[in-house]
Amino acid sequence: MQAVRISAKSTFGKFRNLSRCTSCLQNVEAAKPTESLTVPPPSNVDKPVSPKIEKLAFEISSLTLIEVSELSGFLKKKLNLPDTPAFPVGGFIAAQAGGKSEEDEEAPKAKKTSFTVKLTKYDEKQKIPLIKEIKGLLEGMNLVQAKKFVEGVPAVVKADISQDEADKLKEVLTKVGGVVEIE
Repeated sequence: MQAVRISAKSTFGKFRNLSRCTSCLQNVEAAKPTESLTVPPPSNVDKPVSPKIEKLAFEISSLTLIEVSELSGFLKKKLNLPDTPAFPVGGFIAAQAGGKSEEDEEAPKAKKTSFTVKLTKYDEKQKIPLIKEIKGLLEGMNLVQAKKFVEGVPAVVKADISQDEADKLKEVLTKVGGVVEIE
C-alpha cells in the first residue's frame, strides 16, 4: 500500500508539473503578437520612402519656376506662414559687404567696459618698491614671483577690469616707478 501511495504521489506530481508547463506555453503563445515584426534596414542603406511621398517629390520636381512660386504662395496662405524668410538669403550678406548704411553711421560707438592694465617699463632705481607693490596687488604671488614678473616686462598686471579700477592701478604703479598702459 505504501508503494502505491509513493508511486501515485510521484505520478500526480509529474502530471501537475507537466500541466503547469503546458499552461505556461499556452500563455506565451497567447502573448505573441499576431502581426509579424519588420526588420529595420541596415544603416548603410537609405531608408525606404512611402509611395505617397515619393509621388509628391516627383511631381514637385517636375514643376516650372512659375508653378513653384504659385505653390509657395498657396502653402503660405494655407499654413499661415509669414512672407519673410526665416533666414535671409544672399541679400543680407551683400548689404553688409556693400558699405556702411545710414543706421551704422548714426549708431553710437559701443563703450569699452573691460580694460587691461599692462606694465611696459620700470625705473631701475624704483625696482624694489615696484616688486613689493606687485606682490601686494596680485593674489598668491610671493617676492620671487613678483621679481620675475617685474623683470619680464612687458607683462599684463590685470585684465578685464573696470575703468575706475584700471585708473587706480595705473596711479599706484606709476607712483612706485612703473610705466603702465591701459588697453
